[in-house]
Amino acid sequence: MTLAARLRRLPKAQLLGMRRGVEKESLRSQPSGALALTPHPAALGAPLTHPRITTDYCESQLELITGVHASVQSCLAELTRIHQFVYRTLAAAGDERLWVGSMPCGLPADETIPLGVYGSSNLARAKSVYRMGLGHRYGRRMQTICGIHYNWSLPGLDNEQHFALMRNFRRHAFVLLTLFGASPAVCPSFVAGRAHELQSMGDAARYLPYATSLRMGRLGYQSEAQAGLAVSFNSLERYADTLHEALVQPYPAYERIGLRNLGGEYNQLATTLLQIENEFYGTIRPKRVIRVGERALHALRERGVEYVEVRCMDLDPFEAVGINAATMRLLDVFLLHCLLSDSPPDTPEEIAELGRNQHRTAAHGREPGLLLERGGQQVRLMDWAAELLADCAPIAEALDAAHGAADYVQALATARASLATPQTLPSARVLEAMRQDFEGSYTGFMRAQSAQARKHLLELPWNARAQAEFESMACESVQERKAIEAADDVDFETFRVNYLAADRLTPPA
Repeated sequence: MTLAARLRRLPKAQLLGMRRGVEKESLRSQPSGALALTPHPAALGAPLTHPRITTDYCESQLELITGVHASVQSCLAELTRIHQFVYRTLAAAGDERLWVGSMPCGLPADETIPLGVYGSSNLARAKSVYRMGLGHRYGRRMQTICGIHYNWSLPGLDNEQHFALMRNFRRHAFVLLTLFGASPAVCPSFVAGRAHELQSMGDAARYLPYATSLRMGRLGYQSEAQAGLAVSFNSLERYADTLHEALVQPYPAYERIGLRNLGGEYNQLATTLLQIENEFYGTIRPKRVIRVGERALHALRERGVEYVEVRCMDLDPFEAVGINAATMRLLDVFLLHCLLSDSPPDTPEEIAELGRNQHRTAAHGREPGLLLERGGQQVRLMDWAAELLADCAPIAEALDAAHGAADYVQALATARASLATPQTLPSARVLEAMRQDFEGSYTGFMRAQSAQARKHLLELPWNARAQAEFESMACESVQERKAIEAADDVDFETFRVNYLAADRLTPPA
């Protein structure tokens, strides 16, 4: 069946049932462009339990989470409100701001980057130990990279359709890296003491001239250990079985790190290839809301895929909240295209090919004539991307018809125009601004953009009702954290062993 025929079979109600939400990471930074080393502000609430404001890897890395939204505008509006509260809270305490780039601000020595702290409960301690393990395995600097996760669902999809969508997404994610990659440069502190192929733009930046997203390349979220983990997306069963193996089989390099250090403190949660499911890196993941204490893999196996999590989006430093409505609409169109297009099974050879395409696009995506691999053949990136975006036209039209607007068609037109003029892509604009206005300084450019975002969000209208709502949420999160702490009835080692038990990854027969 053709894409057009599948599109015709989607009822308007199903298109209108599309939902999305955003998880957006940002480092707290000092005005100088250095990482803020202060604790998570108490006025923001408890990161363990707050539904909208938490921390990711390090104590300085905020994660802002919207609810589930029926429209792009309402999702963006909530993301903006969360930012407003955070900025007002930071401003009341001092002059910290959120770093608007995906690649980090000026970093201290690796061992002094503070791990996230979540409280005294077993659950809180497990989160911190997991992060300690990530630091030992990949280095703490890698964990300070930030991005935007786009959570997306369409009613009526079964597991087979979700995995067909994800196979195509993995094949075509290079389009998103090209269109929205915005991390072509880094602060020299990020690569200090590391082997790399970056060029110098003066003393204050390292970059690649045609890079789109260093965050998604070899210097970003990468794991040599996981490179041999050829996770198949051919079915939920195949996906789950591969992850299961990585979660239960000891991995020699991580066994050498050891579960605990000589002082008895934990180095990591486990010595397996993956400590927990979240450690698996990928451009997209199947997700389901989990119950308290439930393992993510158990939830997927028992109740199936509920939504997909897009993980390859950089923060847009030209947008105060890191993303805009047109980008979100293009993601909606792109994900529908992945769903409706033919999606043959993946193979280990194709999975390796996709990895090479990702690295090539991340490092050289705007290079004229750049070739990618498609089914063993070479094809120009720009030709392939243009072909895919052209195929998206009827999808954008169908979404606009369902919503009675022209927003999706306009978002697609903007993307196609950007692709045709690579100098207008965010990654090119970042490098041009650094050269023209900041003497080649990555930190100088991002500091200025961060200050501009802070000013914009502090000047937006705000009222006592919104303030009270967020203050109440913060107070409730603290009470919930205390309740979790009070409910602990076993020691941490017992909790850890029980939580990681292999039988908790599989529903009862």
